Amino acid sequence: MRLSCEYNTEMVTVVLKFLGTQICQTHTLRQAQLLRPRMLRWVSTLDYSMDQGQKEKQLLHGMLQKKKEHFKESGQILLKDIKETRDKVKEKMEEIIERENVLTIPNLLCISRIVMSPFLGYFILQSEYHLALGLFVFAGVSDLLDGWIARNFESQASKIGSFLDPMADKVLIATLFGALTFMDLIPVYLTGAIITRDLLLVAAAFCVRYKSLPPPRTLSRYFDVTHATAQLSPTAISKWNTGMQLVLVATTLAAPVFGYVDHPVLHVMWYATASTTLASAVSYIVSRNTYKFLKPRK
Repeated sequence: MRLSCEYNTEMVTVVLKFLGTQICQTHTLRQAQLLRPRMLRWVSTLDYSMDQGQKEKQLLHGMLQKKKEHFKESGQILLKDIKETRDKVKEKMEEIIERENVLTIPNLLCISRIVMSPFLGYFILQSEYHLALGLFVFAGVSDLLDGWIARNFESQASKIGSFLDPMADKVLIATLFGALTFMDLIPVYLTGAIITRDLLLVAAAFCVRYKSLPPPRTLSRYFDVTHATAQLSPTAISKWNTGMQLVLVATTLAAPVFGYVDHPVLHVMWYATASTTLASAVSYIVSRNTYKFLKPRK
């Protein structure tokens, strides 16, 4: 009887455990079915949030890129404005500092020699050697006088005079040699050598002017004679050469007047002048002190 009761008790326990397990499984399935829609909604919400995050990230990247490009353009515009302002200020400062008076007596004498040159050439071509000789003597005296005034009176010295004085000499000499060669009083080779050297020196002077002119380089500033940017210094042999040329011209002009045309001394002077012309050209090539750029005064 006791064994039967114990067996029944065990059976009841097993049945209860089985029923409990079934009930738990059934409850779990029901709970899962109830939670499934919520899980699906949460997953879809999560996907939507990820899509929104990606879109916001792309939008933020695009905004940053636009800001970067705008900042770059603004920087370039600012740099351009700074450069233009700097050039304008620099130009104004140079105009204030380096402007000088060009209406000095030496400069006016140089201009007078340039103006006299065509008249000298005309008198020679018309065989008016007396008039040509007198006018040439006046030009020579003015050449000596302008140099003396510029050296002894500081108020009469100017940087533009270092360009203007040799320019006037070259115009005068080229005109005289050309006219005398046309009249068969000076050989062609000598005139050709002198004019070639002078043209090269004039071209070099224009190059020096361009290099010494600070930006902005405009035509108005380039040809503004009151804006000094460089100073020329002739070599010693070049000064001797100029003197030889002037002596030769004076002697040749006096030859028809005093009747010693084609004198042997004139031939010697031709060769001497040609030699000094060649030597002066070489001196300008090898020398480094023939010009200097002017720096603004502080």
